[in-house]
Amino acid sequence: MPDLHIGDVTLHYAQEGVGPPLLLIAGMISDGASWAPLLPLLEPHFTVIRPDMRTTGQTTPWNAPASILLFAQDCAALLAHLGLGPAHVMGHSLGGMIGWELARAYPARVRSLTLAASAPLRLERNVALFKTLAAIRTSNAAPDVWLRALFPWLFAPALFEAEGAIEQAVAAALAYPFAQTPQAMAHQIAALDGYAPDATAPPTCPIQSLLAQDDLIMPAALAQTVLGEVQTHIVPHAGHSIHWDAPHAVAAHLIRFTSHQKEPS
Repeated sequence: MPDLHIGDVTLHYAQEGVGPPLLLIAGMISDGASWAPLLPLLEPHFTVIRPDMRTTGQTTPWNAPASILLFAQDCAALLAHLGLGPAHVMGHSLGGMIGWELARAYPARVRSLTLAASAPLRLERNVALFKTLAAIRTSNAAPDVWLRALFPWLFAPALFEAEGAIEQAVAAALAYPFAQTPQAMAHQIAALDGYAPDATAPPTCPIQSLLAQDDLIMPAALAQTVLGEVQTHIVPHAGHSIHWDAPHAVAAHLIRFTSHQKEPS
């Protein structure tokens, strides 16, 4: 998988599939690998680009300057480097906020924007949640405790009713070789903490919002108060990790939405 050097930052990314370019921007504590459930559904339709944003995955150094605007600049630099624009963009959670700023600051780079369990909305409760999880992670608690505290916020109730599902999720997270470190997690949380979204000046590209029916981090009703007239779909039986709980629904909405956008001239 290739890297792009942006100043002192080495941005790691993956690229696969065929078709118009689709940039996928991961959310908090996640990297490009977090899109795994969607890849088999999207690769036949798109050239999928999955960066590890600063503080995550294989992008280095972990403590490079970090902010939502810097994340957006990195995405614009990646698209320019690849010569694959304008691109469809989908961002999950924090990634949707990055996509929002990318489309506002670099409109020529973005063909359409899909917000997945996301809105230009910074909630103090969410910042407090992630800071608490970071504190648990750096305490004397067992390594899995902070994950078990996080997962009810991420996944729909059905996952907890499936025998062994949470144990498998915990084991997979602990085994992932490029998991975000506690220090990098705190650095990313500081970037979220410093974000001041502006929903009054939305991007000019076509936008759709995919909100999860059972989302605790970005409740659908609250997100809709700032999304205004943005085309919105409520995905049933899904929590905040909407692309894990309902990958087929997310892929179908994305493919349908992007198919209606005109080819760039």
